[in-house]
Amino acid sequence: MRSKFTCRPGGISLEWMNRKPWFELHDSPRFPGFLRDMVTDGLEHTWNKLGMYGSIAPLLRRAVAESGARQVVDLCSGGGGPWLSLAPELKDAGGQPVAVVLTDKFPNRKAFERTRAASGGRIGFSAEPVDARAVGENLRGFRTIFSSFHHFTPEAARAMLADAFEKREGIGVFELAQPKAKTVALCFGMPVLNWLLTPGMRPLGWRRVVWTYLLPVIPFTLWLDGILSCLRSYSLADMRELVRGLEAEDYHWEIGEAGTGKARVAYLVGIAGIQGAGDGASNGDGASNLVVAK
Repeated sequence: MRSKFTCRPGGISLEWMNRKPWFELHDSPRFPGFLRDMVTDGLEHTWNKLGMYGSIAPLLRRAVAESGARQVVDLCSGGGGPWLSLAPELKDAGGQPVAVVLTDKFPNRKAFERTRAASGGRIGFSAEPVDARAVGENLRGFRTIFSSFHHFTPEAARAMLADAFEKREGIGVFELAQPKAKTVALCFGMPVLNWLLTPGMRPLGWRRVVWTYLLPVIPFTLWLDGILSCLRSYSLADMRELVRGLEAEDYHWEIGEAGTGKARVAYLVGIAGIQGAGDGASNGDGASNLVVAK
């Protein structure tokens, strides 16, 4: 059954989306905070070790340069995201390295500090809570969100995109989880990957060893929440619905998938500073300045 989403900013109405309102285990307030941090750390270690978001680097590099941004503001960063592997790939329009600022509504400061140290200071962070739906004026730059967009209801997801659009900040939404059978099937390999890659994590610590191998709560959570993430993720059609009405001559959207093989990355990218209707293409249902990649 599809969920009905009606949004009426300026008379816009979006209805009947494919996304299902599932929950995830580590989202529960009863899930211990230290385990939640270890789950997100383990997931992001996998992303960085395997370069799972590497396929979007050219797209992100171009979007940042076209938006004229000199800084990336990463939303819902969790334990640091895929930035240790992605940051070296980014440059601004002048060919200079782009700084990255990690943010979260509930900042994991210890993880952020480890990421900053591992990056040699190129990746910084905000120690204050940041609401992805209404980013403060003190955090200017191209916004990104990795594998967290599906946690937001359609209303909240729309608010996040509208905030970037109204402030003319670029934004990139990137999701490995997709509502496809082949993506769900890949989640069954997450426990094995976690068992294989955990020895390379630093700091390792006795608690991570216990909760990974002796009482395997972490690999179980990665498996279950991976499946649930796929079931509650936004399809490309849903993404098109979410940006309907967010149109301007100096802003356009690109929606599609990047990468090859089964682990493809779905993306929704908003680029500020683009002039002229020729830079975007209509998808045929009234949303101009929208580029849909097949």
